[in-house]
Amino acid sequence: MILQILAAMVGTVAFSLLFGVPRKYYPYCGLIGGAGWLVYSLAVRYFEPEAAALLATIVIMLLSRAAAVWQRCPATIFMISGIFPLVPGAGIYWTSYYIVTDQLTLALHTGYEAVKTAVAIVLGIVFVFEIPQQVFRGLERKEAGE
Repeated sequence: MILQILAAMVGTVAFSLLFGVPRKYYPYCGLIGGAGWLVYSLAVRYFEPEAAALLATIVIMLLSRAAAVWQRCPATIFMISGIFPLVPGAGIYWTSYYIVTDQLTLALHTGYEAVKTAVAIVLGIVFVFEIPQQVFRGLERKEAGE
């Protein structure tokens, strides 16, 4: 599992580079992506993959909002790159493959699973963005002389 978490961290940082995230935020992006994958890996043992994705997204979003306040930048920087390991890319790929190869039953099954995971990710994002910003204000860094 450690190798998977490291791979998620590296993948998140690589996606951050592709997304144009400033270099100083790479460590935060990597840690948030790795933490999300850790939660997903542990939760998928006990829950359905969609519930595990929801829990991991909630953790990613909480960490993203906290890092955004701490670093005084938009939460989107950490959110988009942190969600990257959870996106059901393989499910979307296989759905497309099964459609092209006329295996519509498999396409329907894999497509439905991918959509459920995507909806779980969206719900996790919405749930955490509904938390008032004041909850995260206590994490602000104090500047010298304030």
